Amino acid sequence: MNGFKKFLLRGNVVDLAVAVVIGAAFGAVITAFVGAFITPLVGVVTGASGDFTKKTFEVSGVTFPYGLFVQALLTFVIIVAVIYFFVVQPINRLMEKFKTEPDVASTTKECPECLSSIPVQALRCAFCTVEQLDVA
Repeated sequence: MNGFKKFLLRGNVVDLAVAVVIGAAFGAVITAFVGAFITPLVGVVTGASGDFTKKTFEVSGVTFPYGLFVQALLTFVIIVAVIYFFVVQPINRLMEKFKTEPDVASTTKECPECLSSIPVQALRCAFCTVEQLDVA
């Protein structure tokens, strides 16, 4: 029981739970926005009268509610765009700004004869036994 309590109280578990709750609330807000504003605008632009989400077509007696699909698609596109432009891009810019990777010299080199990866200090290739003239 003690291990389970430690697991639950870890920072990343709590952060993930908060992110899921906020994400669900954000999704509900965007869904409502698309349903209230964007989908009716699509209806006006396409000349559809009434509720665009109720638009359907029928093939062989089977009804396809394409209006609902268009609304769900618009919701998805808006959520992805908002996440990309307001979360992903700023985080990437921030990461680039604070990027501090040290330059590490490679410990291997490529054998010019067999193209195998060998240690920089090697005098001969371990794979094809060709003498290495450019010893570092």
